[in-house]
Amino acid sequence: MKRIFSKLLPLSATCLLTGCLSVPHPFEHDNKGQKGGMATAPTSRLDIPLPKDKSLSPDGEKLWAAQVTQALLDQSIPAMAQPVRSGDWWVKLHTEQRGDVIVPLYSLMTPQGTVRATQEGPGVPAIAWSAGGPEVLHEAAQQGAGQIVSILTGVMAESMEEDPKSLKHRGARIFFQGVTGAPGDGNISLARAFVVSFKEMKDTIQTSRTDADFTVATTVKLTDGPEGTRGHPQQNIRIDWRVTDKDDKEVGIATQLHDIPAHSMDGMWGDIAMAAAEEAAGAVEEMITRYSSRDAKPIPKPQDAAKKK
Repeated sequence: MKRIFSKLLPLSATCLLTGCLSVPHPFEHDNKGQKGGMATAPTSRLDIPLPKDKSLSPDGEKLWAAQVTQALLDQSIPAMAQPVRSGDWWVKLHTEQRGDVIVPLYSLMTPQGTVRATQEGPGVPAIAWSAGGPEVLHEAAQQGAGQIVSILTGVMAESMEEDPKSLKHRGARIFFQGVTGAPGDGNISLARAFVVSFKEMKDTIQTSRTDADFTVATTVKLTDGPEGTRGHPQQNIRIDWRVTDKDDKEVGIATQLHDIPAHSMDGMWGDIAMAAAEEAAGAVEEMITRYSSRDAKPIPKPQDAAKKK
């Protein structure tokens, strides 16, 4: 049995981690003003006002703001191209000329209008920038969105560090719904092996939704495959490990798939279950870590940064 399934693993070589390698989600909190860092984290809307910058024409300014907004939306950041609204965090788009190069700058601004942090994008030849061509501004916006996400991740990390109940100070509580669709004893053996795989990990598996930070649901699907060599029938086995947060938003899916001799998994899974579950447990841990930003480094507060200079 182990030989049959050997090519399925390791997971990193054959899985599709859809969503699990996306940017962190720095807005995932209720913003109710509770004590601790969470009250100082960005709100659930990030304003992108028109830049007040003389390096672009009015049309160029509109296009730059629109392109940055779209690039942030593409990375699951709820940005809005609009004037700054009271209580909102916002992004100040501006530039700095260095010789014959224009450097786009992206400053995260607090609702009080103070700079939380600034990142810069790659320099652009001044002539090309001032022309305000769509391709130039699109490329700058894509780079800028990454810089803004980096700032937001650092701000979220700071908030988590100040919150003693955050995932920076404890393991995640994972509600495991179990396994469905597997042939043989796969539903039971895979589920047991997955729980056992978390014994030595920081995160913990629980059988109740109460206070769970994340939920894992596992499905197994078999489909008829090619005849294979020498006419032996085959099947394709697919195991999906879907992770969602407490609001049922998808964190990611780790997928294991491989062609196997038909009906070879109809009995006891044995070591196969443990091997598959161990790889899946590692992928789930990675998804949670990336999604929660718990390993991200906080961005120094402005006064701290000033002290270092």
